[in-house]
Amino acid sequence: MARVRGISLPNEVIVILNLFVESVELEKVTTSLVKLTEITDVYEVTGEYDIVCLLRTESILAFREVLKNKILRIPGVKSTVSAIVLYTHKRDRKAVSE
Repeated sequence: MARVRGISLPNEVIVILNLFVESVELEKVTTSLVKLTEITDVYEVTGEYDIVCLLRTESILAFREVLKNKILRIPGVKSTVSAIVLYTHKRDRKAVSE
């Protein structure tokens, strides 16, 4: 972990990215997302969004570049809603401790 003014910062940024997609382009969008190395998981979901992805980047600026220059340029992606993970309490069915 990096430290800034006494605060520990993770070496990566984890983002939950929700995508609205043109329904006729769903398969093509999914295929394009799977190819991006920054994306670790891709889920086709029910509910408000069409696809939910998990991304890992080294910084918020790196996430911005991936979003702007890769994801939003995929034909069929209408819009996105991002949530940056602040802290992980449980992962892979195990509690996470510092």
